[in-house]
Amino acid sequence: MIDLRPILLVHGLLLSILALGMVIPGLVDLLHGNPDWLVFVTSSALTGFFGVSLFLATRGGQFRFSIRQAFLMTATIWVILPAFAALPFVLTDPGLSYTDAFFEAMSGITTTGSTVMTGLDLTPPGILLWRAILQWLGGIGIIIMALSVLPMLRVGGMQMFKVEAFETQEKVLPRAASLASALAVIYVVLTAAWTVMLYWADMSALDSVLHAMTTISTGGYSSKDASVGHFRSWAVDWIITAGMIVGAIPFLLYLQAVRGRPMALLRDTQVQWFLGTAVVGVAMVAWWLWQEGGMDALNALRYAAFNTVSVMTGTGYATADYWQWGGVVGGAPVAVLFCLMFVGGCAGSTSCGIKVFRFQILGAMAAIQLRRLLQPSGVFIPYYNKKPIQEGVAEAVMAFFFMYALSVAFLAMLLGMTGLDHVTAISGAATAISNVGPGLGDVIGPAGNFSTLPDTAKWLLSAGMLLGRLELFTVLVLLMPRFWRD
Repeated sequence: MIDLRPILLVHGLLLSILALGMVIPGLVDLLHGNPDWLVFVTSSALTGFFGVSLFLATRGGQFRFSIRQAFLMTATIWVILPAFAALPFVLTDPGLSYTDAFFEAMSGITTTGSTVMTGLDLTPPGILLWRAILQWLGGIGIIIMALSVLPMLRVGGMQMFKVEAFETQEKVLPRAASLASALAVIYVVLTAAWTVMLYWADMSALDSVLHAMTTISTGGYSSKDASVGHFRSWAVDWIITAGMIVGAIPFLLYLQAVRGRPMALLRDTQVQWFLGTAVVGVAMVAWWLWQEGGMDALNALRYAAFNTVSVMTGTGYATADYWQWGGVVGGAPVAVLFCLMFVGGCAGSTSCGIKVFRFQILGAMAAIQLRRLLQPSGVFIPYYNKKPIQEGVAEAVMAFFFMYALSVAFLAMLLGMTGLDHVTAISGAATAISNVGPGLGDVIGPAGNFSTLPDTAKWLLSAGMLLGRLELFTVLVLLMPRFWRD
């Protein structure tokens, strides 16, 4: 039997933190004279009761974390937290159904950005802030998980990113805490910096805070139904574009830069590939918008840069209905954006998708195979970041690609069985597992909303968000009967 005490202890601690987070939007509503502050007080009390109870019931004694416990803890945390984070959405007047509320909370915590909420321009500030807080907490949670838990679990090639802090088991806890604290400080500083810049660009104080939180976390929740396009500001567009890029770069490199190694950012091949891919994607879309879409060069570059970076990093903001670009230019920009949806950002960032490093490793393995065809007796070693690729990493990456494609196809099939059209089903599956936010088409595209989907589809999409955010294998391993055997 798996010892659940350390798992429940961590759950209790995180639920207690979530309960404290609910107090903040409650205070904002109270200051604005909105009665929804009672909703957050009630939700905080319920969440805090369960969190503190679990913590007190399981604290004390000596615990040892096994690999099975780590898998179970990681997967269940990302189910339990949105289950309680959904409470404020249900208790507001008029509230969402629990299905919609769970979808919204799961989309927030996984920084996906898909939403079922409409009328955001008139929504009370507390709920808007709560959505941003969920994405902000989810962003820092992903960073810590990507640098600590996933390398230990050897998920999809993530073992490449073991840092010195986690190489010796007896030093895991103190060094993990030290690394987490340093990364959290950087995360807060970046959020504060983007808040100031957006405020300078004539956003209101509340909008500046909300969009800074959901930009650095590459979450994409906006306070407006028209997303960032509502502001019609070139300054806002470029500031947020830069923020999305910053959020998609490994935060460990920022820490190295702060500690006196600023060139580490430029020398990292994953960053180089990410920026190179983004530049090529932006250039292609901008060219089409300029030559075929009737935009002038500067506006073409502005709209292409914002929406391409938003899709590639999985942020999900929009300043235009890029689904309609396909009607203007024969679908070319939409095809580019659909492909970039799968690429994602860098490992160890708040971004999502397959991750750039996996494409690098796959490319390195393909190059080695071609060389072996020419020189069958030769010995070739694949490299990543000028270092030999560790044993087992290439196999893990190839398995990840296979499971990623299979998961998208399987989820699309299930969504199709709920009555969705093929464009909505395929792009919905892709955007959920890639944690992007809006999909393609008129229903869930950048100008659409997920509220009209059937409840069954929303639960399936919520499962897809969880699966993609936890790098597939962390969840899928729980489905194996062998996992539950002693």
